[in-house]
Amino acid sequence: MPRMPLPLVFVFRSRAKEEKPQADKPVNFSKQPRDPQAPKGRPTPKRSEAQSQRRSVANTPTTRKDAAKRQREERRQALQRQREALAGGDERYLPARDKGPVRRFARDWVDSRFNVAEFFLPLAIVILVLSVVRVPSIQNIALLLWAAVIVLIVVDAAVSGFRLKKRLKERFPDGNTRGAVAYALMRSLQMRRLRLPKPQVKRGERP
Repeated sequence: MPRMPLPLVFVFRSRAKEEKPQADKPVNFSKQPRDPQAPKGRPTPKRSEAQSQRRSVANTPTTRKDAAKRQREERRQALQRQREALAGGDERYLPARDKGPVRRFARDWVDSRFNVAEFFLPLAIVILVLSVVRVPSIQNIALLLWAAVIVLIVVDAAVSGFRLKKRLKERFPDGNTRGAVAYALMRSLQMRRLRLPKPQVKRGERP
């Protein structure tokens, strides 16, 4: 049987109607870039705050090894600042036993005067050399020198402690001066150039 030709309308039909239902599907905007002018729902942080947040995130240790390394580095820096403070007298980084105006005054008071105890080490060397000489008279002199040095140190420490205690009461009537006299006497036992923190006053200068 002869085949009937297809109508031209069916061959060249429009596909707009077939594709139209797909236009009704919801579009996922999650991957599309956000409009710069659209509101973010929160205030924009300042530049300083953003920089501090970035630094804190960058410096936060991620592992236990990184945390231990960071702690060691912080301790090393703290010790370095403490050594510099002991050499320069910076109150901010001094050890706890050296901080405060009372301890500062006690140090300055000791450093401003001569103390018998600070010469103990050189005198002890001289007396030790004399004591090994096999001459009875020289050995007797060495023993007398030992006794004289010890008596002078005790008397000087007693007088210094009494005078310093009086000065502390005058200078800090309402302050806590507990332990300051003992602190100063222990400092007086050291040679001036070996004292830490380093002396900040000259001899004879009134603190």
